[in-house]
Amino acid sequence: MAEQRRDQRDGRGAGEGARDVPEPWKRSVRAEEVPAWEELVATARRTVSDGLVVGTSGNVSVRVGDTVLVTPSGVPYDRLTPDDVTGVDLDGRRVLGTLVPTSELPMHLAIYRTTDAGAVVHTHAVHATAVSTLVPELPAIHYMSGALGGAVRVAPYAAYGTEELAENMLHALADRTGCLLRNHGTITYGTTLDQAYDRTAQLEWMCRLWLTASSVPGLTPTLLSPEQVTEAGERLRGYGQRA
Repeated sequence: MAEQRRDQRDGRGAGEGARDVPEPWKRSVRAEEVPAWEELVATARRTVSDGLVVGTSGNVSVRVGDTVLVTPSGVPYDRLTPDDVTGVDLDGRRVLGTLVPTSELPMHLAIYRTTDAGAVVHTHAVHATAVSTLVPELPAIHYMSGALGGAVRVAPYAAYGTEELAENMLHALADRTGCLLRNHGTITYGTTLDQAYDRTAQLEWMCRLWLTASSVPGLTPTLLSPEQVTEAGERLRGYGQRA
């Protein structure tokens, strides 16, 4: 791992991301990017502590202006420091740091280019990944489906890190803020890292709920109608404290 980390710092990391991302542009970290990177690292570490990923299997990004700060490839989150800030522009050209960005960069950039997302969280949460192998969409087992825009679709499988996977994901995300990736995991977005993370956690919880309810022999879980999910989504938009 130490050798891998040295290679990444020298811009020689292995893998698809290393081939696809050009040499870094030289510029300094801007003031607003410092707290954004700190929050990104904290969120990435939370995905591990909450059991949504194992090791470095997920990735997190946040948009600051026209720059996307993103977790680097293959670096344990507990080792990330302020000096490891990694950023690309919306075309995927590295503008900050020397570490190779996550191999899932195409998915993150596809979301930023097509939505008003401020942050993206991708995980390999076990219950959500299990559901992705069973059904074309998560059954409407709970009204929190409304928080993601409706029934959560499953994007067809494609190899990780590919444009094909990013395209499949975008289709599944149409009018949604989260989806499942078949035999892979989850991806959600929001205006903030907190919102994107909460949507990931809620999605994993709903998948666990459906798996639990549907495993009872001889019984079938009741599901919500599309109208009920839509109503819940409208009510959830006004949920919580207002500034």
